[in-house]
Amino acid sequence: MLGAVVTTLEASGQGKTSAVTAPKREFRGSWIQCVNGQFQGMSRDVMQATLRRHLDALQRCNVNAVFFQVRPEADALYPSQLEPWSRFLTGQQGTAPQPYWDPLQWMIDECHNRGMELHAWINPYRAKTAGTMLLAANHPYMKKPDNFFRYGNLILFNPGLPENRAYICNVVSDIVSRYDVDGLHIDDYFYPYPEAGQQIPDYETYRQYGGGFASIEDWRRDNVSLLVRDIHQTIQRIKPWVKFGVSPFGIYHNRRNDGSVSKSGGEIPGSDTGGLQNYDDLYADVLQWVNQGWVDYNIPQIYWEIGHKTADYDRLIRWWSKYAGKRPLYIGQDIERTVKAVDLKNPQVNQLPEKWRLQRSLPGVEGNCLWYSAAIANNTGNATTALERVYQPYPALVPQMPFKDKTAPKGVKGVKIIYAANGRALVWLPRITDNEMQRQVRFVVYRFAKGEKVNLSNPKNIATITTQNYWNIPNSDNGCTYVVTALDRIWNESKGKKVK
Repeated sequence: MLGAVVTTLEASGQGKTSAVTAPKREFRGSWIQCVNGQFQGMSRDVMQATLRRHLDALQRCNVNAVFFQVRPEADALYPSQLEPWSRFLTGQQGTAPQPYWDPLQWMIDECHNRGMELHAWINPYRAKTAGTMLLAANHPYMKKPDNFFRYGNLILFNPGLPENRAYICNVVSDIVSRYDVDGLHIDDYFYPYPEAGQQIPDYETYRQYGGGFASIEDWRRDNVSLLVRDIHQTIQRIKPWVKFGVSPFGIYHNRRNDGSVSKSGGEIPGSDTGGLQNYDDLYADVLQWVNQGWVDYNIPQIYWEIGHKTADYDRLIRWWSKYAGKRPLYIGQDIERTVKAVDLKNPQVNQLPEKWRLQRSLPGVEGNCLWYSAAIANNTGNATTALERVYQPYPALVPQMPFKDKTAPKGVKGVKIIYAANGRALVWLPRITDNEMQRQVRFVVYRFAKGEKVNLSNPKNIATITTQNYWNIPNSDNGCTYVVTALDRIWNESKGKKVK
């Protein structure tokens, strides 16, 4: 069905129009998860080849940020002195990969070589999933079991214990200190998703630490908010350019439950939806984090279809656009559901065109994040082809974050074309600075045909975004003008340097 969309748009010229009007700055992310076991027990070479296939497909769609899951259950897909190697990597928790390698560092290098950001994705509270039968001797639960509670088949850090909050921040500090990550990311698992007949066993902890709270629910929300605040402060203290973000469940609070009052005394805004709620069920007050500036970006997982009876995508994206504007808002898009659902006004096409129209037309929405990378690598429903040809055909710069830094770096030096036996290359010299926020970490090469007016605002003119200080000129380029700009840690862009 999506093939028909692509063909129709291209034949009518709408594909070209859509491409030209795509924004120059747009967040385009994708999640690569491990907790589903897709890499478990793979050899190093097979896993690296699989990841390269995912990254190559994402690059063709001009994705500019990757969220790589590195801590699914108080374990690690990187060498850690705090937690054991993950079974989702080697098949057995605590067993190092053979031959030895560091998946997190490898992914940082691969993403940066493609001009992409890499965000290390962790789950803060989960310590054991249902499928984990044996915990390693150095797993944190084995050291201090009283710091955890069981809920169904899960083991979780007790969010009410200050010691656990400090420990999770130590894990964050370890990652951010040792790795050149662009971001630290947490997902939608806070207090456990409710299960019938199960009660969260934290009443003793509440009696110990819950003084001053009107209810255990308010106390639980405060526990999670304190962790979010502390993670943000931890990152800011170590590397203030590293972004901290969250991808919460897609519903904050249902309007039918209005009457609830927030800690600040105001009524909690609800969406015209039903189902699980961040505020009421997971004790995640996402709007507080956004309004307090404790997260640098927010990616609600609005995975449902337009017209869904209890969680309509159209209603939810408008709700988040209205209420969550104090920090950058990106939309979590479920690719498989989107391409399987028909457009309500034109059943001959799926919902990708309308979802991208909404995403790009509503105030405050600055991009998307695709769930998940395998769907793009497999071109599920021909979605990859549509993104590549119609909706994201040109590279895009990540949106700026002026609340972190808004000073543009200085321009590059010495832009020139050199000639060699194997062709031509555009080269330049980065500027050296002691100010890490101003360090030139990426470069944008713009290309203009002979006689074409230089216009840096149109993304169709972007030839590449690279971490290198050179770019190989295609043999087909004749008489072109090139402009090179520099991007700092926060994607502030310098003035351009031109060469013909």
